Amino acid sequence: MSTIRKIGIRKRIALVAHDNKKRDLLEWAEHNKTTLAKHELIATGTTGKLLEEQLDRSVKKMLSGPLGGDQQIGAMIAEGKIDILIFFWDPMEAQPHDSDVKALLRLGVAWNILLACDRATADFVLTSPLMQVEYETIIPDYSTYMNRKLED
Repeated sequence: MSTIRKIGIRKRIALVAHDNKKRDLLEWAEHNKTTLAKHELIATGTTGKLLEEQLDRSVKKMLSGPLGGDQQIGAMIAEGKIDILIFFWDPMEAQPHDSDVKALLRLGVAWNILLACDRATADFVLTSPLMQVEYETIIPDYSTYMNRKLED
């Protein structure tokens, strides 16, 4: 049996960007500054600092991605504390923390949150009429997995 999670009008948006994509994310955020001002922003460390300067507003900052920030945001997703993940990742360059990146994306899908990995998708998410209303999302039922019997 699946669970319903209510997403309020004020969304909790995590913003993450690899080094080669930070400029793209900052430009996107500046372009969407008015809309983003209506929501709570969370970011990995360096990206968060840059966003605060760019948007002239407070951003809740985690650690830098490679130092655990990706994992902190992943934990927040699993706890139901993130509604949307905007993650501009670099498909052309291997990252030293690729396993963390993969885990973060997997958690976004596992917990059925909105997930945008490029500017076009982020634009569609942010301009959706659903951004202005409460929304109910279905959380998959993982009870069978969590209650499975493990053999010694």
